[in-house]
Amino acid sequence: MTTPIAAIILAAGKGTRMKSDLHKVLHPIAGRPMLMHLMDSVDALAPAKKVVIVGDRAEQLEAALAGSAELAVQEPQLGTGHAVQQAEAALAGFDGNVLILYGDVPFVRTATMRAMVERLDADDAPAAVVLAFEPDDPLQYGRVIADGDRVVKMVEHKDASEAERAVRLCNSGLMAAKARDLFALLARVTDDNAAKEFYLVDIVNIANADGRHCAVTHAEPAEVGGINSRAELAAADAQWQAFKREEAMADGATLKAPETVWFSWDTQLGRDVTVEPNVVFGPGVTVADGATIRAFSHIEGASIGPGCEVGPFARLRPGAVLEEKAKVGNFVEVKKAVLGKGAKANHLSYIGDASVGAGANIGAGTITCNYDGYFKYRTEIGENAFIGSNSALVAPVKIGRDAIVAAGSAVTIDVADGELRLVRGEQLVKPGWADRFHDAMRKKKAGK
Repeated sequence: MTTPIAAIILAAGKGTRMKSDLHKVLHPIAGRPMLMHLMDSVDALAPAKKVVIVGDRAEQLEAALAGSAELAVQEPQLGTGHAVQQAEAALAGFDGNVLILYGDVPFVRTATMRAMVERLDADDAPAAVVLAFEPDDPLQYGRVIADGDRVVKMVEHKDASEAERAVRLCNSGLMAAKARDLFALLARVTDDNAAKEFYLVDIVNIANADGRHCAVTHAEPAEVGGINSRAELAAADAQWQAFKREEAMADGATLKAPETVWFSWDTQLGRDVTVEPNVVFGPGVTVADGATIRAFSHIEGASIGPGCEVGPFARLRPGAVLEEKAKVGNFVEVKKAVLGKGAKANHLSYIGDASVGAGANIGAGTITCNYDGYFKYRTEIGENAFIGSNSALVAPVKIGRDAIVAAGSAVTIDVADGELRLVRGEQLVKPGWADRFHDAMRKKKAGK
């Protein structure tokens, strides 16, 4: 595309149906604000300008966007046409194609946006391009009355006749127009309608009255679903998860029970990865080829190497790194720690702020005591070290290569390479004491 593109994203609504202190378009889908899903698709077009129309809780949007788009305020909020007008100053001097999008319609594909602006640049030069769809139930959507791909009329549901409501082609609300046409047409829109609002769709009817024409392009209903309530947010998240699961399996991963696996927006799975039921991926997870994630594991901010095995019932927290063929078993928690190649922590352990050398074995019940209530400290475990069950490694501490820590030890001093460290109280042995105790207690009980 040679014509520059600008995007106007409407996000000024109050979102009252969400019943939340968080701005509606910042509610997450797969761990990421819905607005950012849309912005990613927009950014793939390399737009020259991005303007987000804000109103209620504008400060939240300003913080979330962090300068990645210009903001324009709509106050009061007098309809979609009025909202788009607020971007005019930000686009002063811009002479290109303008996409009009909605922050609560996050799943519009880049290819769909591209088709809209390419249609705008066609030889017949439409004044505007409308994105339409055909839902199973047209509900309260505005209708697009079309002849082929030319728009005859746009009408809101509340203003439509019975014959117009029978039309199944619905207006998504998304449009594209040349900047020079868009704001000139908007200036002529009135609020002469049932809602006393300035409708964006009226620019189509005005252009038609001028003897120009407008075009329609099509999208799948799943792309243009809006989110206005918690129920619709849950449905959108489920829609995204279903797509991600299909994508993961198409790319070579095995999901044993796909409907029970929950991905984050940025989860990356390699080839021949196996994911068992009821696994949750938080943000920042990469899983390399051939790894196995067993059931009921929770993973976020972690890097899992080739051939690794995680779980069942494991928790990997941010900063967890498992190198090739490392293993983390049931009821093991790893945080900000590296397990070297082939290292194993098979069950019931906490490994935090640590490095575990290649081939090391961490016995059941072992913990790295990394926090004194004020600061965190590191534990370093050397290659092929063996840490016996129920050991406490009190950081900062180093366990040397090939060292052995005996079961039940509380280690507070560094262990040298090849050394055995045994930290236990002396065992007291009293032969026959237990038998005498039981006999005495049974007699006492019988006497009562």
